[in-house]
Amino acid sequence: MMISIRDAINDDIPAIFEVRTNVRENHLSVEQLAEMGITFETIREALRQHPCIWVAEQEGRIVGFSMVDVEDACLFAAFVRPDREGLGIGRQLVERAEAFLFERYSSIWLETDGSSRAAGFYERLGWKRIEGLESGDARFEKDRPRSSG
Repeated sequence: MMISIRDAINDDIPAIFEVRTNVRENHLSVEQLAEMGITFETIREALRQHPCIWVAEQEGRIVGFSMVDVEDACLFAAFVRPDREGLGIGRQLVERAEAFLFERYSSIWLETDGSSRAAGFYERLGWKRIEGLESGDARFEKDRPRSSG
């Protein structure tokens, strides 16, 4: 089953929210996301400004996505449907987001629950835990790989 990673479009927004609200860890409802300022409209506006969201598609179905905050050099989100975990989809989505950010910045960052599976996932991808935050989250950073040329 082939997985393709592509730039998200406005028509993908409902599927992005479906993925985000159906994860096992760090679950948030549509209402909770809205309280944080994350709505269909704010995602639509982000897409208008930059190609900052990528979706993983399998057999015509969106099974994951990643998103960056371009202005802040931040990997903002990376989520995969629970029934598609462990297939390398998350790695592909994060690598796409990293490549985009590294075209613009030499160092990038993210925050996630410091005791989550996600924290271990990012460490396996070469992210370095920089600090623990009072909320229980941890800040991770990654530097642009040096070219071997």
